[in-house]
Amino acid sequence: MNRLDAIKLSQPKGSDAGGAGLLGAGDPDPVEIRHAQSPAPMFLLCEHAGRAVPRALNGLGLPAGAIDGHIGWDIGAASLACAISDRLRCPLILQNYSRLVMDCNRPPLSAGSVPVHSDGVGVPGNLGLGKEDHDHRRQAIFDPMNDAIVAMFDAHPRKAVFSIHSYTRHFQGAERPWDAGFLTRDDTEAAHHLMGAIATAAPELKLAINEPYQIDDESDWFIPRHAEVRGMRHTLIEVRNDHLQDHAGIERWADLLAPAIQTVLERTA
Repeated sequence: MNRLDAIKLSQPKGSDAGGAGLLGAGDPDPVEIRHAQSPAPMFLLCEHAGRAVPRALNGLGLPAGAIDGHIGWDIGAASLACAISDRLRCPLILQNYSRLVMDCNRPPLSAGSVPVHSDGVGVPGNLGLGKEDHDHRRQAIFDPMNDAIVAMFDAHPRKAVFSIHSYTRHFQGAERPWDAGFLTRDDTEAAHHLMGAIATAAPELKLAINEPYQIDDESDWFIPRHAEVRGMRHTLIEVRNDHLQDHAGIERWADLLAPAIQTVLERTA
């Protein structure tokens, strides 16, 4: 058994090691890994892939249907990440719980890691939580994903890692017109290669570097804590979620992104 298999098999439920019983027998595993044994020189990550809520949290007290909107997960991101992973035959780590339970691209205990509101919607189940409550969520949901990332780097030599996200066009009263954004700090070259390849294939698209978000240590995890410290080629890829509403849209963006990622790999020594 290699380390990736061990990570998958050791995800505990209903025990103190798994967050004081936060996850029960009917709850999904926090992490899913596709193409886990692939020796590809890169892998993909999708931190906001799912919208699951542990049964013990009673739906976080949210209004009906709220968890299915953009506040609950990155709409279409998991399907897009899977399609790219299948095209490149590379590993993909998917995190299955809603970002409202714990945002796994935020530093634990940071202001946004367990949000009390999102885009004007309150999250009653996150109000008044203490450090112990945060620790339970971290142990059950964040730690398995983080362990899987470390194991993926250790399993084979890697040149690059890319995180797949989506975002809503309208957020907190602002219009975000870009079709896709490529987020980075240190590795602007990879972001420009990705954007250039997609612009060539689809010149009608409005693309940008570091839109609709910017990376910083206080609000981000994957790039500062994993990609940058390893000197790894990387980009956090954001696709506007109205492009990912159906199979045709997902296939189109997978057909754009897979060869663009391959271009970055080919230009990496």
